[in-house]
Amino acid sequence: MKGYYKNPEATQKAIDKDGWLHTGDLAVMDENGYCKITGRIKDMIIRGGENIYPREIEEFLYTNPKIKDVQVVGVPSRKYGEEVAAYIQLKPGETASEDEMREFCKDKIAFHKIPAFFMFIDEYPTTASGKIQKYKLREDATKKLGREEDANIQTA
Repeated sequence: MKGYYKNPEATQKAIDKDGWLHTGDLAVMDENGYCKITGRIKDMIIRGGENIYPREIEEFLYTNPKIKDVQVVGVPSRKYGEEVAAYIQLKPGETASEDEMREFCKDKIAFHKIPAFFMFIDEYPTTASGKIQKYKLREDATKKLGREEDANIQTA
């Protein structure tokens, strides 16, 4: 890739002085040299100094038979820096509560990875091509939880 079309600023951020493209993807490499994309750096949640990868929590929550889709985002927190929030789409005809989801996670994933907030949603905000806009979910959670002031602290 030579750069982003008519966007030199984005090109400069993505391609370093040696010509390496930094995609922002997180990956693991197996013993044969194959890479598996596991998430995005910008989606990583830092809670109290712990790196939390949304994809890991999403994959676990998909094992719940009531869940059709799930998206995990970080929500600003004065105490922890960020906290985990899960936006869940239930399968048709299913119902669930925050407490039920919390209990589903208990003793199966690390305590600090259990979402502090579970929000149920019918439709995710998407781009024209259908990609889920996680930043809009983060903004929605920040607003619903009254964390706007905490968000300003994080960026100051």
